[in-house]
Amino acid sequence: MPVPVPRQRAIPAAEGGQGRAASTTPSAGPAGRTTAHDTTGRTVAKDHSTTISGTRTTTRALGTTDVTENTTDTMATEDTSSQTAGPTTGLTLLVIEDDPTGSLTVPEVPDAAGKPIRVRTARNLTEAERLLTHDVNCILLDLALPGAKADRDGGGDELETLRHVLRLAPRHAVLALTASGDAERGAEAVRVGAQDYLFRDELDGRLLGRAIRYAVERKRGDVAQRKLTESRLRAQENVRLERGLLPTPLLEGSSLRFASGYRPGRSRALLGGDFYDTVRTPDGTVHAMIGDVCGHGPDAAALGVQLRIAWRALTFAGLCGDELLSTLQRVLEHERSDDEIFATLCTVDIAPDGRRAGLCLAGHPSPLIASPGRPATLLPYENSGPALGLLPKARWPRMQVELGPSWNLMLYTDGLIEGRIGQGNQRLGQEGMVEMIRRQQAQGLRGEELLEAAMNEVRELNGGELTDDVAVLLLDR
Repeated sequence: MPVPVPRQRAIPAAEGGQGRAASTTPSAGPAGRTTAHDTTGRTVAKDHSTTISGTRTTTRALGTTDVTENTTDTMATEDTSSQTAGPTTGLTLLVIEDDPTGSLTVPEVPDAAGKPIRVRTARNLTEAERLLTHDVNCILLDLALPGAKADRDGGGDELETLRHVLRLAPRHAVLALTASGDAERGAEAVRVGAQDYLFRDELDGRLLGRAIRYAVERKRGDVAQRKLTESRLRAQENVRLERGLLPTPLLEGSSLRFASGYRPGRSRALLGGDFYDTVRTPDGTVHAMIGDVCGHGPDAAALGVQLRIAWRALTFAGLCGDELLSTLQRVLEHERSDDEIFATLCTVDIAPDGRRAGLCLAGHPSPLIASPGRPATLLPYENSGPALGLLPKARWPRMQVELGPSWNLMLYTDGLIEGRIGQGNQRLGQEGMVEMIRRQQAQGLRGEELLEAAMNEVRELNGGELTDDVAVLLLDR
């Protein structure tokens, strides 16, 4: 939607210091509009324009308010609502001063490209608020301007006007204008938030132009630095939060070695919808779990954390197999925001002697096991149950598997196997993953190095970052 053009006051040539005149030759144009050609041959559109002492003043009707804009003759008169600050449009200065004697003269100022800086003038803060459109780059504030009574609370603060302007225009550069010799007040204005200060009787085009450009660039630098600082603080808070939500394996007293890898699919995140955990109960059994909440983003991550914490509590309470998964499904049904949200899960409980384990699969891919002298292969997938949250009265049978005296057991989410390979839609799949792990283990990779290499290769085969979360858990004996 177009931005309404605010009311603007023209600065006469004697006050604004814009004494250049340009010859124009009117020609026929549309009804109510004339077209003029300046001395360079450029066509300039005018709406009922008049020229005052070399300064072209354009007046448009806006409801019941006349809108007057002051521009020099070297520039096309356009609707400022469509202009943006930049090298092609030049700079715009908003002067806020209340000088009934007219002693304040704003000289003609060129910007860095040599284009005249546009000048608008407001007599009070109410008018300044109307003139403060998006194309204004800098504000020149006369510190002698009386402040708004509603904001002064007794009028004890001499810089309340400046504070009001800074609140009104937090992203604009501000120059303070003070009386000659009153450097202390100017310095105080800078401490309050102005980018610089100038003396009223030393105002000239060169000084003002340099001050405006300096103030604009300094403000841009301040805004960029503030955004960077805020971004870093948010990132640090997110890191602390998400790291606090990642599990700490509880394997004290166990001879098993533990390694994990995690890469969320969403950008700039540490935690996604995938979750995992490993604990050792007092009887010596090691319980491992990995799961995946459908969807992405913070909602899926939060639900995954809730399921992980519930799984840990239920495991320590002595639940396992179908009883544990049925209880987790009830937790999911109560905590999910939509009835269509579900979660896949794989649980493994390893006997204290480490030679056998119980396996439960709830719509989750089967773990991979490798032993010395035996290549990596998938554990049985038969008798698996549906994902949590799909069927109200589902059952999840517990399968007994033999591990052997020495082994590596890898649990993973489907993000590791659903990445593309090649140019088509072909996926890596479980068979491709098994071949990849076999090759990497033959190269001597173990533990975290193996997991890191696997996730890196999957990413490379995909041709870039994976869209799904990836979690991998490795236990070896």
